[in-house]
Amino acid sequence: MISAQEAYRIGLVNEIVPAADLITCAEAILKKIALNAPIAVKFALEAANKGLETSQGEGLLLEASYFGLCAATEDKKEGTTAFLEKRKPRFQGR
Repeated sequence: MISAQEAYRIGLVNEIVPAADLITCAEAILKKIALNAPIAVKFALEAANKGLETSQGEGLLLEASYFGLCAATEDKKEGTTAFLEKRKPRFQGR
């Protein structure tokens, strides 16, 4: 066990909030995540969860596989186009 301050110092966490503000802060982070491409969010969560049960090598292979799947989506094309056109993307989950 380490303190929150130590976790922040070593880069394990990027923010410390008072316990009373934890749910509000977590909900704000979730809203930001939800603005991203649904397929990418789904695979990121799956990679994080499945990665806990695998070796580092297997985890890296899983990440590469999910990256390949995401790179072939319409949402990836929309994200790139929106970035180049300096507008917010309109993800469809495809």
